[in-house]
Amino acid sequence: MPSQLIYQTSATATGGRDGAATLSDSDVSFRLVAPKQPGAPADGVNPEQLFAAGYAACFLSALKHVAQAQKVKLPAEASTTTTVGIGPRDEGGFGLEVSIEVSLPGVDAGTAQALVDTAHQVCPYSNATRGGLSITPTLA
Repeated sequence: MPSQLIYQTSATATGGRDGAATLSDSDVSFRLVAPKQPGAPADGVNPEQLFAAGYAACFLSALKHVAQAQKVKLPAEASTTTTVGIGPRDEGGFGLEVSIEVSLPGVDAGTAQALVDTAHQVCPYSNATRGGLSITPTLA
């Protein structure tokens, strides 16, 4: 738990995977749908997509924070791609599988890997999932 919150929000979902979600501090709402087969059209988003988008954005922000603290200039094209999968666990219930791919064009490999490793220690999503998910960020 953080010692002092700097931001807090909440979302309310109704109908589960075939419902809707709204944010408490925004006009944004989402139509929720169950995951579709690859290539099938979807008329909404699913929780795994929202988690992937949130984690990707948060990890890139952590990377920018770390780079700034270390006085490393990141390229404008820096990006993170987070892939989230869901499936049954051997011990029952369902679990997530997450991977993060980081692209830092023009940054030498050693510096880039050090930034990624430190960002993984700083990122709130990484900290929240540590121990419950096995996540290893990689460079593209």
